[in-house]
Amino acid sequence: MESWSQPPVPSLPGDGRQVSLYDTTSGRIMPSKPDRAASLYVCGITPYDATHLGHAATYIAFDVMQRMWLDNGHEVHYVQNVTDIDDPLLERAVATGQDWQELARAETSLFCEDMQALGVLPPREYVGAVESIPLIVDRIDELLASGSAYRVDDDIYFATSSDTAFGSVGSYDRSRMLELFAERGGDPDRAGKKDPLDPLLWQAERPGEPAWDTPLGHGRPGWHIECTAIALHYLGDHFDVQGGGSDLIFPHHEMGASQAHLLTGHRPFATHFVHTGMVGLNGEKMSKSKGNLVFVSRLRDDGHQPMAIRLALLAHHYRDDWDWTDADLTMGEDRLLRWTIAATSERGPDAAPVIAAVRDALADDLDAPRAIAAIDAWADAVATGSGDDVEAPRAIADLSESLLGVTLRSE
Repeated sequence: MESWSQPPVPSLPGDGRQVSLYDTTSGRIMPSKPDRAASLYVCGITPYDATHLGHAATYIAFDVMQRMWLDNGHEVHYVQNVTDIDDPLLERAVATGQDWQELARAETSLFCEDMQALGVLPPREYVGAVESIPLIVDRIDELLASGSAYRVDDDIYFATSSDTAFGSVGSYDRSRMLELFAERGGDPDRAGKKDPLDPLLWQAERPGEPAWDTPLGHGRPGWHIECTAIALHYLGDHFDVQGGGSDLIFPHHEMGASQAHLLTGHRPFATHFVHTGMVGLNGEKMSKSKGNLVFVSRLRDDGHQPMAIRLALLAHHYRDDWDWTDADLTMGEDRLLRWTIAATSERGPDAAPVIAAVRDALADDLDAPRAIAAIDAWADAVATGSGDDVEAPRAIADLSESLLGVTLRSE
């Protein structure tokens, strides 16, 4: 599966910073200490609708993390999946009368266009669930052979009891796990399961739904094992960061970590489990099920600049839950204009302290609001006529593009 094109990432003078990140499992901000090649897996979309601002905020946050790694001299091995076969996609296709494959292709293409417009660095591997079915089948077969999976009729389930550390990623109590499992695609009431929390690994063919002939039977994969198999194949038994929205802590990342441990014997699956906050609208989480989405493509079609949208999202710390308002976009547009005027002026104050301040802020758990404030202060100084360094405006433009992914261009 093809992703989108790589945007330019200017090099900056001086030394980069080691990034510290909040790890969900430990509940602490911890230094990220990747080897030469930093490795990252961020869960991708189920392509049954366009990219909303909650998606965009998540992918922009991990984009900034990648940019900090690059600035610190690391190569980055980034993998992202596309869940191009799952119940929500099939349900939307039936509701709209579309072919599910055409729907998936169209929405995946639109997502890539949005990411390109927002200046997000593409993954090295952009991998669909359908193309990964052979990988997934092999992993399910391994779990069956080890006794960590079992059949209920022609379906196959993962036995969470096989992992004594199950629940350690999010540390939710059982009642909360059962509640979230039911809300987020699980089937706790399925008769014949060993435990209500056991997730589906392989679903036998249902009438009118797509299915594939495999050694496991005629059917299709479950959700969690998809990401487990893809991450193991492309990144190996262990990698630096598993990322996604906070709604993926349970069950998705919990199940993936347990499955990977039983498949490889390695724990933890990722050094850091890093999660972004939820973006809401009018006091409710922005989600497709609620129908309260603000789409990136719609904002773009209405003439709003992608870099202003990006700045509006970066103005909030990635771990915070917050509500989108029209004022966010207005502030993003105003900031983009002020930065662009300053960065295309003839001179300004020395850029070196600003570069250091932005690096320091982003190294501290990706504190983008503090980084933005440093550039705000520099742009305000330019507006008052301060500074006589003719190289500073270009340096600030490079800084904005390199670490924040915000390209400043005069019209």
